[in-house]
Amino acid sequence: MKINRHQIRESAFQVLFAKNANKDGDLVDIKDQVLEQYDTTEQDTQYLNYLIDGVLEHEDDLKAQISSKLKKGWSITRLTNPDLIILELGTFELTDQNDTPDNVVINESIELAKTFSDDNSRKFINGVLSKIADEH
Repeated sequence: MKINRHQIRESAFQVLFAKNANKDGDLVDIKDQVLEQYDTTEQDTQYLNYLIDGVLEHEDDLKAQISSKLKKGWSITRLTNPDLIILELGTFELTDQNDTPDNVVINESIELAKTFSDDNSRKFINGVLSKIADEH
């Protein structure tokens, strides 16, 4: 089946989640396993790598940006892994000079939360990413 941008984002989430759970796991093997269900083009793979590599390379900066938008008394360590990874992906897309409109990035992040988290997380992710988008 042909992959679309939403499925690429879902795949990026799955790869980052798996890598987080297994720090010693081979990133290429994880990507291959996640993508085996799709028919991908070189452009699809480039976009997936852009998301994954961007989050991994800028992880500390992304976490700092997310932390700065949390309510008083909250810390990044309090977030669940799925929520943190969704926020990292969304923050990376919002702050990296790509051509995706902010509202699309935020909506895609909410869709990821619908699949991989819960109702409270959707609202929370929307709030944090909206604050980040307002600054850029």
